[in-house]
Amino acid sequence: MSTEAVEETPGASDKKPYCIKRDIETSAREAETGENIILQNEREIASHVISVDDDPSLNPWTFRAFFIGLGLSAFGGSLAQIYYFKPQTVNVSLMFLGIISYVIGLAMETFIPRHGLLRYLNPGPFNKKENAFIIIMASAAANSALATEVLAVQRLYYNITPNAISSIFLLFSSQLLGYGIGGLMRGILLYSSKMLYPGVLPLLSMLDAFYRDGIAARRRLKVFYCVFTAIFIWEIFPQWVFPLLTGLSIFCLVAPGNATVSRVFGGSNGNEGLGLLSLCFDWQYISSNAGNPMAIPLRAQVLSSFIGYVLCIIVFIAIFNNNIWESQNFPFLAQLLFYENGTVYDQTLIMNSNYEVDPTLVAEQGLPFYAGTWIVNLLSMNLGLGATFTHLLLWNKDDLSAAWTWINMDTLRSWRANFDWKFWKHSGEREVPANTEDLDPHYREMLKYPDAPNSWYFLTFVLSFIVGLVVIYKTNSTLPWWGFVIAVLLATVSILFFGALSAITGIGLSIRTEETLVQMIAGYLHNGRPMANMFFVLTVQNTVSQALLLLRDLKIAQYAKLPPRAAFIAQIIGTLLGAVLNYALMNSIIDNEREILLSVQGTNIWSGQQPQSYNSQAIAWGGLAHELFSSGQRYQWVPLSYLIGLVAPLPFWIIHRYWPRLRMDYYYIPIICYYIGALSAGINSSVVSYYIVSFLCQWWLRTRYPRWFVEYNYLVGAALDGGTQVMVFILSFAVQGATGKAHLIPEWWGADQSGNYDRCLSL
Repeated sequence: MSTEAVEETPGASDKKPYCIKRDIETSAREAETGENIILQNEREIASHVISVDDDPSLNPWTFRAFFIGLGLSAFGGSLAQIYYFKPQTVNVSLMFLGIISYVIGLAMETFIPRHGLLRYLNPGPFNKKENAFIIIMASAAANSALATEVLAVQRLYYNITPNAISSIFLLFSSQLLGYGIGGLMRGILLYSSKMLYPGVLPLLSMLDAFYRDGIAARRRLKVFYCVFTAIFIWEIFPQWVFPLLTGLSIFCLVAPGNATVSRVFGGSNGNEGLGLLSLCFDWQYISSNAGNPMAIPLRAQVLSSFIGYVLCIIVFIAIFNNNIWESQNFPFLAQLLFYENGTVYDQTLIMNSNYEVDPTLVAEQGLPFYAGTWIVNLLSMNLGLGATFTHLLLWNKDDLSAAWTWINMDTLRSWRANFDWKFWKHSGEREVPANTEDLDPHYREMLKYPDAPNSWYFLTFVLSFIVGLVVIYKTNSTLPWWGFVIAVLLATVSILFFGALSAITGIGLSIRTEETLVQMIAGYLHNGRPMANMFFVLTVQNTVSQALLLLRDLKIAQYAKLPPRAAFIAQIIGTLLGAVLNYALMNSIIDNEREILLSVQGTNIWSGQQPQSYNSQAIAWGGLAHELFSSGQRYQWVPLSYLIGLVAPLPFWIIHRYWPRLRMDYYYIPIICYYIGALSAGINSSVVSYYIVSFLCQWWLRTRYPRWFVEYNYLVGAALDGGTQVMVFILSFAVQGATGKAHLIPEWWGADQSGNYDRCLSL
């Protein structure tokens, strides 16, 4: 199942007041008191769910913090790149980073002597600010840089291998460009109470619990150790010894030679089928659908996504059985481009020596085709993106308008008047207003620390911009300088809108969600240049993504009272280290698994679905946008679906306005739209298991055992993520071929190495 779904976390967008009792974002202390405190706004949420207190004596600048931070950054950066080439993309969990850094720090505090050189590894009690410093550094590294996707496509489909220096600088510039822009928008998107960032509240609530009550924290950690160890050992079986556990389907076992059964009920291998009624016992794939099912609120994601999931199965089967877009000529699930006869389209035969599409060569080869299910995926993403704008304007108008009140001429004039380009002379001291009652209580506590001034972020932006301009001419990008400038401007506007959207409501639009729109813009700006399309998308999407990650991590620092300069240093170090490791792992995996990455289906270990889709989209939009997507052409409904998406939420809003008892406010239309194409790629056998776990945790446990839910639900979820991710990391290098030859388990009934692991027909 595709993982690029929108996630909604209950935040300021909810119309109902927050209630401490039994709320999923409740701190342990408040839950245990049994208080029934109604939280009316973001300021009260932030000051009750997490602690406002600060201890300035706590020191984050310890050798221990750097030691653990660099180690977890190396782990997270490597694992993120490994997951990029997996059938399902899984993010390294923030909760896991928080807990594992606490466990390691506590172990170093307990077992390492505090004398001699060892005192640097154990300067004293492991404190909350060290923990926050490590989390921010590791989370900055634990992302697969989008630039590696461009480099992977160049190697796999263009036979271009840019030199290492150009590649590393491409990674550095693309990763830091968003940091520069996002950092300059801190006053708009960070400091205000309105910018709640509800997604980080469970993490900060957990840290408060760890450092507020040491005895209770150690008791909860025993549960973490047990769950972590159990899932760590268990993952050996579905990942290596007994891969049938990835997707157990009774229908496949009964009718192993039926193609229809394989398409509908199969799902243990990449691009196999829809996985209907299959059961998955691999936590890696269960938690990859839309995030950890133990953490995502039932109403926020499960209800709407389940409706979309059911519609997806119906629509996919209807499209294929009715041979719409000649779907039966092509694989049921695929991200590649095809000739009309179903063979893979050779894109090199339609491009000239400058990597531009030649109309004469296109006429000779014919226009390419997509699999019908992939077109539905493109339609659903566009529907969802259009629906998001309308939904927010209808349901969250007040929240969004409040965010934009920050942007006014007085603010901009003040920013310009106070800007000083001599960044090395900045003390970082900030003036404390005479009246601090209107300030966010967490931000008010942060004013005592020297700031990382705007000039630091401006310098980061300027250097990244200059390096980016140079690199696009050194990596065969075909993107002109003015196209790069337009991409940066588009990214800046997107950061303002999507940053406010994410901070206020907790709704995060993924890179893939916005990608089609950006590719369409690039296709009409640089028609006939697929490579330019890829670099344009890289500049826009990665800049937006990195800016939102920076702002999220700075909010963690603000809530944890980590000094701004410590947060800045942690982010820069983690990002640069992660980028280098991303590049090294990308090259190693391509060298060793090239044929699998180029295949349509891949395996349940490795898959090239992400570079495949990125490349095919670049060819279609960058080289053939007019021929495929314009009015009257084969796929004209893909861009038109934006307009349909804009009006999709209106009927539900009108019904709720006049007949509120029907509770149309429980249905989030953008999520329903996105999930209509959610099964278009990857391993789909885990979907049913995902909803079972979601229902058990977010309804049964939460309502029947609320105290256990508050104390242990997030902890157990983080342990499951952590133990799984560590074992996947080990197996990727030990037996699955990340850096050499793969050593699969010898074939037996539970490990069909010559076909699909669930024993469905391999098509």
